[in-house]
Amino acid sequence: MHAGARAVPPIIAKCSGFALHLLFKRGFKVCPVGMSFRIDEQLTRGEIDSRTRGRVTGKLWLAGREEPVVLELEGNPWRDLAGHLLTFTNPEPKPRSGGGDAGGLHALQRGRVGDMTASRKVRVPDCSMDELLECQANKQPFPWHWGNSLYLEWFSERNGRVVIEAANYELVLDAEPAWRMTAEEEAEQGKAKAAAMADFMDVIARAASEAALDTGNPEDEDDDEPQSAEEAEAEQQDARMNLIFDRIDARIARGEISHEDFQRAYEEERAKLKRELGEPEDPEPTPEQIEEQERWIEEMNAISEEVMAEMEAEKWKDGEMEEEKPHPLVEACSELAIEIRHEVKAEGWKPDEEAGEHPIAEIINGVMIASTKLAGALGMRVGEEEWPPDRLFAGDVLVRLKKARNRLRDAMRGLDSADEEDLCTPAWRQRTRLAVSAILARTQQHIDEARAVLKNEG
Repeated sequence: MHAGARAVPPIIAKCSGFALHLLFKRGFKVCPVGMSFRIDEQLTRGEIDSRTRGRVTGKLWLAGREEPVVLELEGNPWRDLAGHLLTFTNPEPKPRSGGGDAGGLHALQRGRVGDMTASRKVRVPDCSMDELLECQANKQPFPWHWGNSLYLEWFSERNGRVVIEAANYELVLDAEPAWRMTAEEEAEQGKAKAAAMADFMDVIARAASEAALDTGNPEDEDDDEPQSAEEAEAEQQDARMNLIFDRIDARIARGEISHEDFQRAYEEERAKLKRELGEPEDPEPTPEQIEEQERWIEEMNAISEEVMAEMEAEKWKDGEMEEEKPHPLVEACSELAIEIRHEVKAEGWKPDEEAGEHPIAEIINGVMIASTKLAGALGMRVGEEEWPPDRLFAGDVLVRLKKARNRLRDAMRGLDSADEEDLCTPAWRQRTRLAVSAILARTQQHIDEARAVLKNEG
C-alpha cells in the first residue's frame, strides 16, 4: 500500500459488495467522495481531431449551450483514432436540468489526453434499463450483444478528469489517417497517460505542501485548499475512491457486471489504478497477520452480538431510551431543502424539467445535496456526542464538510441569479438567503473546528 494510505478495516471488508458501494456513495466515513465530469448524456454532437502528432483538438456541442466546448489537448489517442478526424452524434441527448455534471464544464478545455479510443468492446444490453435492473435483481441473464464503445478521457486544467463514454453514438471516421502511430509511439502514449493520471491524483497533495509553505496572510488563501497534510491526504484518498467508483458505475451501466460483483470489481479497479500510478502491489499478508485479522473480526463480531443482546434486553424501556436522530445541522439543512421544494411547487415557480440550467433548480439542488454531504460528515447521533471529531476522522469529515459548503455556495449563486432575473418574490428570496446563510455559517464553523483538531494535535 502506498505511503499514507489507510487500509480498509477488515470488518468493513466483510460487508457485502453492494452494501459497501452504498456506504461510500452515500458519504459514510468508512473511507475518504464527485470528481469526474461525465457528459455523454448532455452531448449532442462533437468532433475529435488528432491529425497533428502530439496534439488533439476538437469541439463538443452540449444540449442547452449555444457555443461549443473547445478542446486543446496535449498527447495522442490510441492507434485506432491517431491521425484521424472523428465526428460523432448522440441520437438521444438529454438536456441538463440543474445540478448536472456539465454545468461547470469550462468552455475551453486545455490539458492532457488520457484514454481515447472508439474500439473498446463492451456488452450492450438489448433491453431497457428497468428490464436490465430486474434481471440483475433476480440474478437472471439479460439479452446483450458486443458493441464498440466510444471512450474519450482527458485531464483538464480547469475541470480535472472529463469522460465521454457511449455505445450508442453514431460515429464517422475519415478514410485515411494523416499519420500512422508506430508501436514505439503507442508505448509512449501509455506512459504519457499514466503520467497524466499520476499528476492528476497528486495535485491535491502538492497544493497542501504549497499551502504549508505559504507565509502570507491566511485570509488571502483560498479556503478550499488543504491546510494540513492530513486534510490533503483525505482529499487525495477521496479522489482515488471517486475514480474507482466512477469506473465501477460505468461497468455496471454497460452491463459488464452487476451490483453483486461490486467487491470483485472494486479490487480489480483498485489494483488497476495502483498500476497506472506506478505504485507497488500490496504485499501478501503473513500468516500471523491473517490470524490477527481473523481474531480481530471475531472480537468485533462478539462485541456486536453482545450489544445486540443488550439492546434486545432493554426493549421494554423503549419509552425511556433516547432515539438515534440526525445531527442538528443535518436536520436543519434537510428541512430547509424540503421547505424550498414545497414552496416552489406550491407557487408554480419550478422550472420546466427540459429547461436546462435554471437559478431555482440550482437553489433546490444546492441545498438538497448539501444536506446529504452534511449527513456523510456528521452522521446520526444519540444524545451529545463529542465534537470536534477525533483526529483519526477529522480529515474525512473536512472533505465532506467542504463539499457541503460548496453546494451551499451554489445555492447562494442561484439566489444571486434569481435576484438579477427577478424570479419568485423579493420576500421569498430574502428569507431563503438568510436561511441558507445561517446553515453556511454553521458549516464553516464546523470546518474551522475540525481543522483546529489537525492543527493543534498535528
